[in-house]
Amino acid sequence: MTLPDSLYRRLLVWLLLPLLALGGLMLLLAWSEARRTADRAFDRLLEAATLAIAEQVQRQDNKLWLDLPPAALKMLATDAEERVFYSLVDQDGSLVTGNAELPGDPRGDTESDDIHLFNDIEWRGLPLRQGVRRSRLEDWRQREHFEVRVAHTREGRDALTRELLRGNLAYILAMAAVAITVLLLAIRAALAPLTRLRRAIRTRDPRTLEPLTLPLPRELAELRETLNDLLARMRRVHANQERFIGDASHQLRTPLAGLSARAELALRQEDPARWREALFAMQTTSARTARLAMQLLSLTRLNNPEYHPDLAPLDLNVIARQAVRDHWSQCQRSDIDLGLEEPPDPDPLIISGVDWQLTEALNNLIDNARRYGARCITVRTRATPPTLEVEDDGPGIPAELRRGMLRPFHRGNEALEGSGLGLAIVEGIARSHHATLTLDTDQDGRGLCVRLVFPEEAQ
Repeated sequence: MTLPDSLYRRLLVWLLLPLLALGGLMLLLAWSEARRTADRAFDRLLEAATLAIAEQVQRQDNKLWLDLPPAALKMLATDAEERVFYSLVDQDGSLVTGNAELPGDPRGDTESDDIHLFNDIEWRGLPLRQGVRRSRLEDWRQREHFEVRVAHTREGRDALTRELLRGNLAYILAMAAVAITVLLLAIRAALAPLTRLRRAIRTRDPRTLEPLTLPLPRELAELRETLNDLLARMRRVHANQERFIGDASHQLRTPLAGLSARAELALRQEDPARWREALFAMQTTSARTARLAMQLLSLTRLNNPEYHPDLAPLDLNVIARQAVRDHWSQCQRSDIDLGLEEPPDPDPLIISGVDWQLTEALNNLIDNARRYGARCITVRTRATPPTLEVEDDGPGIPAELRRGMLRPFHRGNEALEGSGLGLAIVEGIARSHHATLTLDTDQDGRGLCVRLVFPEEAQ
């Protein structure tokens, strides 16, 4: 199982990587500077050695002669036991004396005096650092040019480079340790408010939905306010649930109490006719209670934010016809004219939806119209845009009461039977289908037309 990513680890990595890169660059610069410093120090020794040798060059018996001073080469011999080489070359490039034939000035022949050159060479497989001095005799009779070439191995230079690098490395490591310590402390201090927020949330009573009041930096304060907004929405949902449960309990308690009272009254009677009358009333009450329970279940499912039904292609004409068939007999017994109007186009009116929800919406609309005094009910479908309508000639709903009628357990006339859930269920079904729900009446304020307009892209 892979461990979850850590914000502390992510910050540490993203801050340490540039720090390590900077440390590596500092080490490289320290090594380069130590090497240049060592070269400058030993090049001065080379310069002094070539000068000491050049001062001892004389002309004797018509040729150059050198009385090599021992100090000229001893100054290049350190504890690292370097090997030192020298050569004296006349103006024709011929070796006069020396213990090695060293290469000359690569710049070519020049008549300038007192020119000194340092370069890295390789002689017989040995890496050497060489100093070349071009000079001439200071005699009024002879002004012959010559070159003094002195070279030595790099042991002393490398030893001095390492010593200088060790000194710089100690400072660099000390700075790195301080920087990493400060970085760790800074990250921990920066994440401390997040830790306080986590502890505050973890130690909260799960039954409370009060807002968080923990003082936090601006970035985390935005997170705190977002959490408080979520808690506020949860409080509203919780209050709505409690109100819904209370209303549902009240709605269910009344018919259940009626059933109990009817049964108790029937048990006290001896006349079978009274028993039959009580059983008929109990059947009516139980049917109404079952209908209420089904409506409560439908409304609960529609109001569940985790409920996301899969939409499938449906024909609105087929659903409208089936709803009319299901309610035909009941409306005929109540002397209600129930009819269906469809577009003249015979093509199916296809939308994306859930068949049982649309059937439930039509059942609630037809049942509401029948219960609230309608004598004529028309189920209508339209093609452009896809529309489903239920129109009746009942008392209608005043404009100022229509929004309230979409809330559960709200009835325009408390004297009439019903639970006040029908339009709330229809509104939830419209919302789940991304449809627009409207309630209209005629110019006289009579009748009601409930219209579900589905989006064009749902076809």
